[in-house]
Amino acid sequence: MFRIFELIGSYVKPFLLEIGGVVLLFMNILRWLVRPPLGLRNILKQLLEVGVRSTTVVLITAVFTGMVLALQSYTGFKRFNAEAFMGTVVALSMTRELGPVLTGIIVAGRAGAAMAAELGTMKVTEQIDALYTMATNPVKYLIVPRFLAGVLMLPALTVLADIIGIVGGYFVGVVILESNPTVYISRTKDYLELSDIYHGLIKASFFGMAISLISCYKGFNAEGGAEGVGKATTGAVVISCMTILISDYFLSAWLF
Repeated sequence: MFRIFELIGSYVKPFLLEIGGVVLLFMNILRWLVRPPLGLRNILKQLLEVGVRSTTVVLITAVFTGMVLALQSYTGFKRFNAEAFMGTVVALSMTRELGPVLTGIIVAGRAGAAMAAELGTMKVTEQIDALYTMATNPVKYLIVPRFLAGVLMLPALTVLADIIGIVGGYFVGVVILESNPTVYISRTKDYLELSDIYHGLIKASFFGMAISLISCYKGFNAEGGAEGVGKATTGAVVISCMTILISDYFLSAWLF
C-alpha cells in the first residue's frame, strides 16, 4: 500500500517542485522589476529578439491559417447554404483562438528555446556565477528584460497575426472562391466585437508571460554541460506549448 503512495509521490514531487520554482522566480521577477535601474538597453535587445525577429514566421503561419480556415469554412457551410458567414468564422477564430495560440506556440519554439539555450549555456559555463561576483543580480540583468519582452511582444505579434489571417481568409473567400466581398466584409463587421479582440490580447499577454517564465526557469536551472542545456531547451519548448494549450481552455471559459 505504501509503495503505491511512494510511486505516486515520485511523479508528483518533481512536478510540484517545478511549479514552486516557477512561482518563486515569478515573485523574484516582480520584486526586481520595480527596482531601478530599468536596463532599457537590455529590454530593447530582447524586444528585438522576441518580437521583431519572430515576425516573419508568425505572419507566414497566420496567413496560411486564415486561408485554410476560409477554405474549410466554405466547404462546410456550403452544405447548408451558409457561405455568407465564412468571413465571420475566420475573424472570430483568428481573434479569439488561433491568433494568440499559434503566435504563442511559434514564439515558444523560436524565442523560448533561444532563452533557455542562452541562459542554460551561461549557467553551465559559470557565467551566471560570475555575475554574482560582480554584484550584479542575474534575475534583474538577464530574466527581467526577457520577461518584459514576452509580455509586451506577444500581444503585438498577435495583432499582426489577426490582421494577416483575416486578410488571408478574405483572399481565399473573395478572390479564389468568388464570394461576394460586400457580404463577406459586412458579416465580419456585424459579428466581430471589440471584446473578441482584446480578450485575445489578454490571452497573448498571459502566454508571453508563461513562455518567458518557463524558458528562463529551465535555462537558469540547467546543469550537466551540453546535454543539460539540450534537455532544458527541449523541456522549455514542450512545457511552454502544453501550458499554452491547457491555459487556453481556462482563459476561454473565463473570458468568453
